[in-house]
Amino acid sequence: MAESELEATSTELGVDELRTWAYRCVDDLTARCDEINELNVFPIPDSDTGTNLVFTVRAAVESMRAAGPDADLRATASALAAGAVAGARGNSGVIVSQVLRAVAEVASRGCLDGAGLTDALVRAAELVVEVVSVPVQGTIVSVLARVAEDVASLDRQADVAVVARRAAESASSGLDRTRKQLPALDAAGVVDAGALGLRVMLDALATTLTGAVPSRQRYHRRVDPQTRRSAPPRLLPRATAVGDVTHGEATVGYEVLYGIRDIDDDGARQLRLGLAEIGDSVVVAGDGDGGWSAHVHTANAGLAVDVGLKIGNVHGVRIEVLESAEAGSGGHCHPGDSTADVRGGRDILAVVAGDGAEGLYSGEGASVLRSDRQRLGPAELCAAIVESNHPEVLVLPNGALSAQELVHVSIASRNAGKDVLMLPSGSMVQGLAALAVHDASRAAVDDAFAMSEAAAGTRWASLRHAEERSLTWVGTCEPGDGLGLVGHEVVVIGPDGVTAGRDLLDQLLSVGGEMVTMLMGRAASDELGEQLTEHVRTRYPGVEVVVYHGGQMDELAQLGIE
Repeated sequence: MAESELEATSTELGVDELRTWAYRCVDDLTARCDEINELNVFPIPDSDTGTNLVFTVRAAVESMRAAGPDADLRATASALAAGAVAGARGNSGVIVSQVLRAVAEVASRGCLDGAGLTDALVRAAELVVEVVSVPVQGTIVSVLARVAEDVASLDRQADVAVVARRAAESASSGLDRTRKQLPALDAAGVVDAGALGLRVMLDALATTLTGAVPSRQRYHRRVDPQTRRSAPPRLLPRATAVGDVTHGEATVGYEVLYGIRDIDDDGARQLRLGLAEIGDSVVVAGDGDGGWSAHVHTANAGLAVDVGLKIGNVHGVRIEVLESAEAGSGGHCHPGDSTADVRGGRDILAVVAGDGAEGLYSGEGASVLRSDRQRLGPAELCAAIVESNHPEVLVLPNGALSAQELVHVSIASRNAGKDVLMLPSGSMVQGLAALAVHDASRAAVDDAFAMSEAAAGTRWASLRHAEERSLTWVGTCEPGDGLGLVGHEVVVIGPDGVTAGRDLLDQLLSVGGEMVTMLMGRAASDELGEQLTEHVRTRYPGVEVVVYHGGQMDELAQLGIE
């Protein structure tokens, strides 16, 4: 059907259509996930591009859901962009997050009519060139650039459905050209995997706006008739890495991806340059609202994280070993499947202190590593991970080790064959909040996302007795005084634990809260828990209070506010 004859069903991409598109992207990417994985030979043949795209768009949808059903177009688009950047997986996932960022930028200026959608696609192409250190022809980057050129050639008065259809057709023809544009693709007889994912998303957009589902061919990797094996692509070349790690005859590299805050555009450029010095496939992308995501393939994962730590506030570090698909590292993605089903199960490993805390975590099915019964360092945590029963391990460190130490543990554990995700729990009460939403039926990355959100949404503090006279930010404390700490900083001093606890709760609840969790230490009396509970119920009648006996030695109590 010619574009001039296309019967448009929508004059603009409104909030309802945007939500429908997001859900359809998840469904359609999931349906073609294995196909996209099979085509994944560049830049690293690790057969996970489809899986990464599904996880990235799922993260965007979860963020959209969190924004609520009453969110307007601007808020919904912004939530999609923020979720995609924060949850981006792999090179293609980070690039796709910029498409959603561009949609959010244009949506913030007004409606997404034909001209608005054109502006969004043109902006997406600009953003991708900015965030990718070395754009390569024959990839999702060049296909997106061609899409932007084609839609920009349309009349500015063109209907949004016409623009969407032109974008989808442009992506389709651009996808077919990728094979001849990139030698690695031609050698394997495939088109670019990331570009196929982009076309799936643009097809979903056109379907949302026109109601017509385009008929598309399926792609498969060429098989050598002599060996019945796919053409073998490359691993990470030695020339692009610092500090090679070898396994047999091949160089083993790592895919490093993390979020980073407290940087601006100049900081992002510095980060790209720093990562480009130690690896390739560098992408540093933002959500337009202060959130950034960094991606690199390198042989020195620890150094990649260090580069980020010197520039901003790094969080959500993920490190994967890069292996070829023939080595068996390829991912699979089927509707309804969880990673636990495919990979053989999942363990939750939690670092805790105290008999009561051990009982709480064990009762929820977690394996426990006691930090108060042994010296706990990276080696001990790594050993516990390696000894876990299942290949997937979600770790609740609960503040026992530094971020840098956890990165080293992750790398060593993965080298030992474990698929590890470190969750951002800085305290046992945050770990309990995360454990409360654990669902083994979900894919590991989705489960980790939900648990991380629960931990991050729990503000926590601790109550202690002062052991000596000391100067703090809020004054001088004397031995025996009650101290209220947020993180490692004293924010309250009282003559006793009860007084300090009440003042600490008042500070924590002054900005809101629906539930207080108290994890009482070994030195805490029964009266302390009762008096603090009564204080909350009297002054904050709508707030629920839950009290547990943790038994930790160094605190009177840990307090969590959700």
